[in-house]
Amino acid sequence: MSDAKADPTAKKKADNTASSHTLLEGRLGYKLESALLVRALTHRSYAYENGGLPTNERLEFLGDSVLGLVVTDTLYRTHPDLPEGQLAKLRAAVVNSRALAEVGRGLELGSFIRLGRGEEGTGGRDKASILADTLEAVIGAVYLDQGLEAAGELVHRLFDPLIEKSSNLGAGLDWKTSLQELTATEGLGVPEYLVSETGPDHEKVFTAAARVGGVSYGTGTGRSKKEAEQQAAESAWRAIHSAADERAKSAQAAAKAAQAAEKAARAAQQAAQDIEETADVSSTPTTDTATA
Repeated sequence: MSDAKADPTAKKKADNTASSHTLLEGRLGYKLESALLVRALTHRSYAYENGGLPTNERLEFLGDSVLGLVVTDTLYRTHPDLPEGQLAKLRAAVVNSRALAEVGRGLELGSFIRLGRGEEGTGGRDKASILADTLEAVIGAVYLDQGLEAAGELVHRLFDPLIEKSSNLGAGLDWKTSLQELTATEGLGVPEYLVSETGPDHEKVFTAAARVGGVSYGTGTGRSKKEAEQQAAESAWRAIHSAADERAKSAQAAAKAAQAAEKAARAAQQAAQDIEETADVSSTPTTDTATA
């Protein structure tokens, strides 16, 4: 009788888990072997609190290599003229915990992770390190279940926009360095960041404003001060870069207008000269060479 009472609860939990996995698989675009996906989503805190279950760390190790290979191959083919050092910096701008966490947040990956009570209570579902590690584990699971081609397609779908965005960065390949380079080029001064924080210790949200010469050009928010400053720097970089582009376009248009005006003036001058020469020829008396 007790088993009969327990069965509905267990069945409901299993149904919820299956439904959750189906939702995640829909976002990934792949249906994975159930046990493999469960392992990919199992953080060590959950495993330790539940009798030492297998964790996602081995899959994370594998996924990190798959991600690195696909991103490195893409950068190598996309930037044939970049030296090795610059390619390495560009890869580091794409394959890092902050970037992976943002991709994970886009998938709402945190809501699917199996976490222990301790991590759950300290905001673990939105921690950059946990999101990044779990995303790598999921990529590893796709590789094992579907092969390198499928894993590569997933990486391209998730990371190609980030690769393209990172290609706009300067030599430092992070937004704060790129903003400093841009403001120096534009003669605006050195950027500074004003940071505020809200929320309890385990769920703090930081807000940063990027100011240059006393003017605020962009803001950003994040779960860490560094993340907020990077977002603010990106926003400021885009605002200043856009304004610089507009000035360059205006200057180019003005130069073209000046060239057109100069060309028109030369044409008018030539036309006037032609008319004058024609008039001179017409007014020159002809000499009658016939003799009586």
